[in-house]
Amino acid sequence: MNIALIIAGGSGHRMGQDIPKQFINVYDKPVLIYTLEGFQKHPMIDAIELVCIDGWHDVVWAYAKQFGIDKLKWIVSGGNSGQESIRNGVYGLEDKCKEEDIVIIHDGIRPLVDASVLSDVIETAQKYGNGVTSMPYNEQIFVKDDEISTTKYIPRETLRRVQTPQAYRFGKLDWAYHKAFAENIGIAGSSYTNTMMVELGERLYFAAGSDKNIKLTTKDDLELFKAYLKMDKDNWLK
Repeated sequence: MNIALIIAGGSGHRMGQDIPKQFINVYDKPVLIYTLEGFQKHPMIDAIELVCIDGWHDVVWAYAKQFGIDKLKWIVSGGNSGQESIRNGVYGLEDKCKEEDIVIIHDGIRPLVDASVLSDVIETAQKYGNGVTSMPYNEQIFVKDDEISTTKYIPRETLRRVQTPQAYRFGKLDWAYHKAFAENIGIAGSSYTNTMMVELGERLYFAAGSDKNIKLTTKDDLELFKAYLKMDKDNWLK
């Protein structure tokens, strides 16, 4: 079984809106529903669990009914950090998942995940035990010597940008979160499942990514999302 674990537990202060950014309406549909629809429509996804900010659970159930998201089976409350929210979602699946089931973790504010990206991350996890969506890094990266100068750079050929979706076998994922929170490993600051796994000594495997898979953090991101929705694919693009 393949279960999507969608993380929508944040308040979204950086967007500067009165409601959490995952619930902002774009063309009469909440951002979160665009995200859920990508998983709802994908034939390899069997069920969806949502980690949601408190006070919005009933709203989500109403939206799911309105927009036909019938793969949504469970909603759990978020935590005080991104890692706590993912942990809550993982623990919420302990009586629902078998060890070999694949759990696909995805940010609720990444509403443009391609079906091909989702397929590849699942297939990679089935083969290797995990899969992390990734892209080449196309800019030059320099390391600061001080605030105004540098003499060192990192060859971009050695770098990958990692996003969600990320997929893991449930048994290893559940073990990892119990160990990480018991021993305070890989859970501070901006840590995520992928960085936590590396700190726990696990090897990660790259899956396909897409530049369209943007994360809606600022107002500019929201405008870019609107542009993608309106954009017609040019005939000469292949």
